[in-house]
Amino acid sequence: MNKKSLSVVISTYNSEKKIEDCIKSASLADEIIIVDGGSTDNTAKIAKKYNTEVFVRSNNPMLNINKNFGFSKAKSAWILSLDSDERITPSLHGEIKDKISEIRNEISGYYIPRKNIIFDKWIEHTGWYPDYQLRLFKKGKGKFLEEHVHEMIKVDGQTGYLENNLVHKSYETMHQFMQKAVNIYIPNEANQLLKKGYKFDWRDSIRMPLREFASRFFAREGYKDGLHGLVLSMLMAFYHLLVFGYIWEKTGFKEIEDKDFLNNVEAELKQSNKDLMFWVEREKLKGINNPVKKTAYKLLKKLR
Repeated sequence: MNKKSLSVVISTYNSEKKIEDCIKSASLADEIIIVDGGSTDNTAKIAKKYNTEVFVRSNNPMLNINKNFGFSKAKSAWILSLDSDERITPSLHGEIKDKISEIRNEISGYYIPRKNIIFDKWIEHTGWYPDYQLRLFKKGKGKFLEEHVHEMIKVDGQTGYLENNLVHKSYETMHQFMQKAVNIYIPNEANQLLKKGYKFDWRDSIRMPLREFASRFFAREGYKDGLHGLVLSMLMAFYHLLVFGYIWEKTGFKEIEDKDFLNNVEAELKQSNKDLMFWVEREKLKGINNPVKKTAYKLLKKLR
């Protein structure tokens, strides 16, 4: 086996509009393997036009099962895992070639920064960048654990980081976002929480969405992505409300006996509002560079 050889393994399903560009971007590969989840469109037909090996399997909800299958079919010393909506840039192409060509390379796998394009915009904040993904690894040294749809490849050995971006043409429409969330991600997320021992608490119907919103929009500076950041933060808040709802469904839509329910809801909302305002003021202070103005702003806040 050539120690500098590379197999690109592409996982896909109903991607006839994307698969061709993905394959073309993988021109650095010595071998391209396509694992098609039983597409009902022309994905597999298009892939076969190129110098690829195509395997058709059932579209397992645990997506990583098919990806691991593709890894097992690779014949090269290194494997690069891709989805059909991802693209290798020329600069990343060169960096990968350089890394796998190193004579003494003790690294078993590399994390690659991923540039997510969502609703026609590169999302630079909101938790979507640099979004490191472990995708490049030595054959036999890495695989998915097949427990969570968003899990990373588990590598046996040392890992490193590449500098150049993998481009991810992610959600293009609201329908696509909701379809993937409801059909794949949310049930898996809820089941993982239950598996880890999550205890049902009705207050999480408020806490989980608002915590996620604060995390996205403030802590990870989603406001710097403008309206995209705001809408995506709210969509992720809704996502976590649905995760809670799915768990609630698992309890048989358990009702709570709380004679003071309205007051307790009010208390939760007041605390949530207090937390959100803390984040607003914190981010405003970060934007004030003049120390005198910053001190004055703090004093005015106290006098309100």
